[in-house]
Amino acid sequence: MYEEIEAGKAETIKGKTREKIIDNKELAYLSRTLGTINLEVPIEESIKDLSVKEWDKQKVYEDFKRLKFNRYMERFNLKSEAMPQENIEEKENLDKIQIKEINEEELKSILKMAQEEKQLFYIFSKKDEKNESSIISKKLNAISILFKNEVYYSDITNTEILKEIFEDRETKKISYKMGEDYVLLREKNITMKNLSIDVRIAAYLLNPTINQYDINDLIEQYIGINIDEYLKEKGLSNNEQKQINLFDTINETSAKEIDKEKNAIIVFCLRKLKETLLEKLEKSNELELFNNIEMPIVEILAKMQYNGMYLDKKELSDFGQELKTKINDLTNQIYELAGEEFNINSTQQLGNILFEKLGLTASKKNKKGYSTDVDTLEKIKNEHPIIEKILEYRTLMKLNSTYVEGMLPYVNDKTGRIHSYFHQTVTATGRLSSSDPNLQNIPTRYELGKNLRRVFKPKDGYVFIDADYSQIELRVLAHISQDENMIEAFKNGEDIHKQAASKVLGIPINEVTKEQRSHAKAVNFGIVYGISDFGLSQQLGVSVKKAKEYINQYLEKYNGIQKFMNDIVENAKEKGYVETLFHRKRYLPELKSNNYMVRQFGARAAMNTPIQGTAADIMKIAMVNLNRKLEETKIDANIVLQVHDELILEVAQKDAENAKQILKDCMENAIKLTVPLEVEISEASNWYDCK
Repeated sequence: MYEEIEAGKAETIKGKTREKIIDNKELAYLSRTLGTINLEVPIEESIKDLSVKEWDKQKVYEDFKRLKFNRYMERFNLKSEAMPQENIEEKENLDKIQIKEINEEELKSILKMAQEEKQLFYIFSKKDEKNESSIISKKLNAISILFKNEVYYSDITNTEILKEIFEDRETKKISYKMGEDYVLLREKNITMKNLSIDVRIAAYLLNPTINQYDINDLIEQYIGINIDEYLKEKGLSNNEQKQINLFDTINETSAKEIDKEKNAIIVFCLRKLKETLLEKLEKSNELELFNNIEMPIVEILAKMQYNGMYLDKKELSDFGQELKTKINDLTNQIYELAGEEFNINSTQQLGNILFEKLGLTASKKNKKGYSTDVDTLEKIKNEHPIIEKILEYRTLMKLNSTYVEGMLPYVNDKTGRIHSYFHQTVTATGRLSSSDPNLQNIPTRYELGKNLRRVFKPKDGYVFIDADYSQIELRVLAHISQDENMIEAFKNGEDIHKQAASKVLGIPINEVTKEQRSHAKAVNFGIVYGISDFGLSQQLGVSVKKAKEYINQYLEKYNGIQKFMNDIVENAKEKGYVETLFHRKRYLPELKSNNYMVRQFGARAAMNTPIQGTAADIMKIAMVNLNRKLEETKIDANIVLQVHDELILEVAQKDAENAKQILKDCMENAIKLTVPLEVEISEASNWYDCK
């Protein structure tokens, strides 16, 4: 028996050896084939066809200009040889311009003629002026106007002169950063009307991912004129004239001359910028979006900034004191758990306490020591009670520094209100953002953070009316994907997260547990944001394998969404962009990247942008319709805040019920989708209670 087994083994070994020899022979032949140059390959091009050709100077010029390779443009003489003829003509016309400095009476006359023409190309000279009672710390210093082919410049000594034309609804205003102009004029009792074309907004729509739309860059990009270089040619360079020696600085006259010349170039270029940008918007099918949504929003956001939100400074200070007391208590608890006092804010000291003294599980140590970031601490939260205290300590410290001490300086001395900036050229999806301070980012995950909203109140005799879209992004997803299960849930008024859990797990909807619904909710919203199985696993605290199962099971039941996700990425690869229902475009060069992670980002953006961008467009349409309706009905109400899917009005108590109905109608009827839009309305005497 033993001998038979040994013989079998030997035969097997011999067989394997034979196979190995055959494999090696094949590899040898394959290597020779791969290493042999094939002289019979059919080549259509001749050697002549492959010779170096004259480069496309126009294309090179455009690429160098976009990349700001100014030195190379000069080196290869591209500006004179490759600049488009129309740009050369524009520069020649600019050379002929003589700025006409006019007095108050002459300004009245020019404004009257512009009003008759029903359009005003203008640029304000603004001087930084720190005035605590002003909403924007700038002052209108002068105005430059393009009328016919002449540029006029006038100091502004009496803003009353501007009132008639800027309040005229028939006269189109064409400029740059017009929202800021609106607020500055409002402070002078002038309510600007017909904000027709802001070239910054037009440029944003054409390329929403660069985040910078400086007027100098726009003029160079679309007209080919570099303002700094042009001023330098005329001997009016800011850089050269700032300081003559250690003691002499540029005088007011010189500063005014530079400002006058610079604004003359800008206002002269406005007409060409307008023509070029509108032509490009029409070509990209975004002109309607620009005219009917984006430009009306400029005025609305400016009004929101001007109106502001009242903040109870005493209540905010009291809240700050409460936080400090809690921080002190937590500090003592952390010291007790650590067995010694140390600097909790020092990464090095905290790392030594946690990972050397207490022996907790550490991530890889680097040159700076142990990592103590949130992700690291979350992973070891169950190893020691000190971790939870440290996480809470950090949350309270951020609340106090960013949202208590950080917000107090923004309260206007004159109005007692916070006048936050609202931006529409920051996000690639079209969502609005806020800064100085960022009111959209007040934390809501922690009850203590949410309490911050209590300090925002309406003025006496007024209330806040809050309206919140119910699951608008999922409703948009249902409409775009035309998934039958999701459409059915929304049409029947079902809980979409419970339905998802029921479908995926194969259980009756009334048996879905709270945890199962929570997991389904994470998958629902994860799909909207293009979440990965790893991302979902981190969010749910499950394995990557389990998270992948959730996603696959979900997409199996909601196959309309699966088809949408696949189709949208493929279409984006082909077209180079994705778009919302209102043709807002986002270009995605990432999809053609050689880097896998970059391509994955591009794919997620392709899936997310049409959903999030359409939801943002719907909110803007609702705001435009609401603003119009409030003006028509003359209800005493103002939009004071927009936070993604939420709108807040400050309304006179007597008009509250009417305002609720108008707000609900405008939001729910902003667009007709396959599924209904639903809005939750509440009324309260502070922001916190608006739910």
